[in-house]
Amino acid sequence: MGIFSIFKGKNKQPESAEAPPEARLRGEPSRLIIDGDAERARQREIARATAAKIDAIESAMADDIFNTPEPAWGSGTRRKPGQKVDDDGDTLPMLEMATTELLSDDYLTESPVHPQTAPVIEEIAIMYANDQKEFAEQMLQEALRDVGRTDRTVWWMLFDLYQVMGRQDEFDNVAIDYASQFETSPPTWAPPVVPGTEESNFAGVTPTEVFAGVLDAEVAPRLERLLQLAEENQVMRLEFGRIADVTPEGCQLLLDTLTTLRKRERELIVAGATEFAELVRSTITIGDRDASEAPWMLLLALLQLMNREKDFEETAMDYCVTFEVSPPSFETPKHVATTSTITAPPRTECFMLPAVINSGANSLFDAIDAYASQSPTLLIDCSRLARVDYGAASALLNRLRPIAAEKKIEFRDMNHLVAALFKLLSFAEVARLFPHKY
Repeated sequence: MGIFSIFKGKNKQPESAEAPPEARLRGEPSRLIIDGDAERARQREIARATAAKIDAIESAMADDIFNTPEPAWGSGTRRKPGQKVDDDGDTLPMLEMATTELLSDDYLTESPVHPQTAPVIEEIAIMYANDQKEFAEQMLQEALRDVGRTDRTVWWMLFDLYQVMGRQDEFDNVAIDYASQFETSPPTWAPPVVPGTEESNFAGVTPTEVFAGVLDAEVAPRLERLLQLAEENQVMRLEFGRIADVTPEGCQLLLDTLTTLRKRERELIVAGATEFAELVRSTITIGDRDASEAPWMLLLALLQLMNREKDFEETAMDYCVTFEVSPPSFETPKHVATTSTITAPPRTECFMLPAVINSGANSLFDAIDAYASQSPTLLIDCSRLARVDYGAASALLNRLRPIAAEKKIEFRDMNHLVAALFKLLSFAEVARLFPHKY
């Protein structure tokens, strides 16, 4: 029974089979009129027209009440109390400003925290922070099938998880799926820390040497200064991604310096090694025996630093064919971390975070305070950082708040697991977060 059924008659009069009602509305003659029952026919037609209009209004209202889904909170126009309805039964639209006008482009791009972050990403970040890697891996694999269709963050988090866990085979398998899904080049294996060294507790100010322009014989004084700094510092950061060209003399000088640093067992943070290796490779020619061996040897050294054994072996064979000498053998690098992006500005030092930050890291926070007292901007290097405990992250945020009131703070080369945790805890209120790129 319809909403207006109470206003309708219980019994409808049968329609004439000889002439349809619409014919009568068009003014065509009917038997009732011919028989002289004009008044009764007119009343019947008025009743039918009124019933038809009532049915139309009832249908529209029922559709509006029962069939139209309630919009998501904040997703669209809401009806105000007392809002008028026009003659056709449609609600008069509200005049609203578009969302893109309310939020400026600057705000959307500057803010490192994205409100639309999937809840599963935050849950995984917390689980990983609590050192539940296996559960985090399972959730990430499941998230690839739904959230991962549009949000690459879950892919990046899984890549970082496999690198932290030292599982290159799984990393390569996911990289193939990633390339197929997004039709882009897959990421390369570049673990932030060497598996088995996660308990290293080194942290502090780290000298950074940024190489740019042409790597030639004029780099000798800078390399000598670098070796002097290595006498006083256990960890060094080297930036290679801004080198535009190389010469055999520059390659030989840098090769000798890298060999010395490795013999002294200094820990190296190498940024931009992938780009630099491709640049060096472009200068060599297989079979050109008259060329210098220095670029070849430097390329092999870079591949070894990046722990790319397969590429090392292939290049070593090309070297053997070219110069008809035994190639060097591959050795797993020790005390080396690599990052695929160039993020540090051309300055002399930054603050290196350890591989793992657990609760009770007050001495680390004190060291950050001391660094902040001497630097106009806090550049915090996260290239070695694999994991931060949830409680330690909260404590770190509280220590940074008073510093952020006076100075700028930047976290560079973060893995995406740590970055997700920091975004969840509102680190964006005190610092700018720069995860590494894939």
